[in-house]
Amino acid sequence: MPFTLATWNINSVRLRADLVAKLLADEAPDVLCLQECKSPVDKIPAEIFAALGYPHMVARGQKGYNGVAIVSRLPLTDAGQRDFCAKGDARHVAARLDNGVTIHNVYVPAGGDEPDRTINEKFGHKLDFLTEMRDWFGAERPGKSILVGDLNIAPREDDVWSHKQLLNVVSHTPIEIDHMAQAQEAGGWVDVTRADIPQGLLYSWWSYRAQDWNTADRGRRLDHVWATGDIATAAHSSRILRDVRGWDRPSDHVPVFATFDL
Repeated sequence: MPFTLATWNINSVRLRADLVAKLLADEAPDVLCLQECKSPVDKIPAEIFAALGYPHMVARGQKGYNGVAIVSRLPLTDAGQRDFCAKGDARHVAARLDNGVTIHNVYVPAGGDEPDRTINEKFGHKLDFLTEMRDWFGAERPGKSILVGDLNIAPREDDVWSHKQLLNVVSHTPIEIDHMAQAQEAGGWVDVTRADIPQGLLYSWWSYRAQDWNTADRGRRLDHVWATGDIATAAHSSRILRDVRGWDRPSDHVPVFATFDL
């Protein structure tokens, strides 16, 4: 049976519950994965989503920081979490669908401003997080799995508005891209979005700092949908909902969609 999955860094699920509701009503994904919820789990407005036909949720939360949630109209089983870098951050949660697919929802640290771990602890945290992803996936070799989330890295030259100008900017530096590639290879993950949309500029994030984000169009593709090789060929119809960035009081990220026929 086909199902459609979406991932979205919502940048406060309580502040933008109306936008989540609008997306669910307008686009009707079967599963929606949210990052940067910035809320304890018991404060996530799950009743709003349930009223729209999404009664199932698996989440991990923190007050004011991080937070990941998987909201679904399909039954979910909580498949646990990983405490990356042993910091107690709510940056990962997993859930299993009745069809046997495990969904990993991940929020990779942004990494601060300076791409140098000797002077920027946040950048070191990001690299260590990615290294732990690599080692975990290499040991587990997951199958029949989908990984989504704000991975805070735009890996390809056409995933940023200017490859040359962003080479030394956190999210597009060679060391980050290499760490991401190692994690992807270790788990046998396929970049579903780029498998479906192999050519052309593609963004999922535009900074709040731009006076006119749409005209400037200085975006980056920071949000990803990956699948293990055993189900990657079942994915199709990937799309990024650019127009969501223009909604009232938007997140600086927009949703990324993919459909799987399993």
